[in-house]
Amino acid sequence: MPRTPSLGAHVSSAGGIDKAVDRAVDVGAESFQIFGAAPQMWKRKHHPDEDTESYREKFKQAGLKSSYIHAVYLINLASPDDDLLRKSTDTLTAELDLASRIGADGVIFHVGSHMGSGFDHALPRIAASMSEALDRTPDDALLLIENNAGAGRSVGSSFTEIAAIMDAVDHPRVRVCLDTCHAHAAGYNVATVAGLKAAMDEFQREIGAEMLSAIHANDSKTELGSGKDRHENIGQGTIGIKAFRRMVRNRILRKAAWLLEVPGIEGGGPGQADVALLKALRDEPALPAVPTPTA
Repeated sequence: MPRTPSLGAHVSSAGGIDKAVDRAVDVGAESFQIFGAAPQMWKRKHHPDEDTESYREKFKQAGLKSSYIHAVYLINLASPDDDLLRKSTDTLTAELDLASRIGADGVIFHVGSHMGSGFDHALPRIAASMSEALDRTPDDALLLIENNAGAGRSVGSSFTEIAAIMDAVDHPRVRVCLDTCHAHAAGYNVATVAGLKAAMDEFQREIGAEMLSAIHANDSKTELGSGKDRHENIGQGTIGIKAFRRMVRNRILRKAAWLLEVPGIEGGGPGQADVALLKALRDEPALPAVPTPTA
């Protein structure tokens, strides 16, 4: 029986989208995440059929458990600007199409910012855009709402807002990706036993444990409630190594795919040492030492 949760990392898809599978295997990932396009650009990257077919074949041969696409950061489904909303909806649709082509489990995205219009005003626009993207794409890829860190006018930093979006969309392909750094920055004290229990009780009450498909496993450079999205290596931030051991074994969180988005012990993003640390937290009886960064 495979161990749970499945653990992995964000890996590069440079040089061809199928190369991401090779990199996932190299770092010891069981699940992984990629960008399907440059995250700070609207321009889509062309992925030839031979590359997408190679991705599928490599994934199957490697025996990996799941893969996800992280949508470009420019998407803003909460925007009151009609042009930006149209561009965002079309881009999210393209991400879901790509997920279907490569056989990825789903697309993870940030809802965006209401830009001062307020959540209640933005909610119908968000729901309509998500519904359109889902209706325009094959039904074999999920759409995962990622929680935000709570800065400014961002949408989805609370479980209550995420639940409201899911209720408004009311679609069987909608799920949640929980970012541990963002949750901590938004005021969910996942660093303590009591705080984690309170957060999970609220998640279960508002959203439901069965809706959690992926976790972005990131420590935080900033303090609880900072509202700042600043990822840190596991055990080197304000959440701490003991908290991650509790989370990776939590009855709700252990059912999801864990994906590292950290700076990396060796620098350049999550690598083999980072994935190995997560595996030790899941598998070993003793608490592992926090590695010293080499970069």
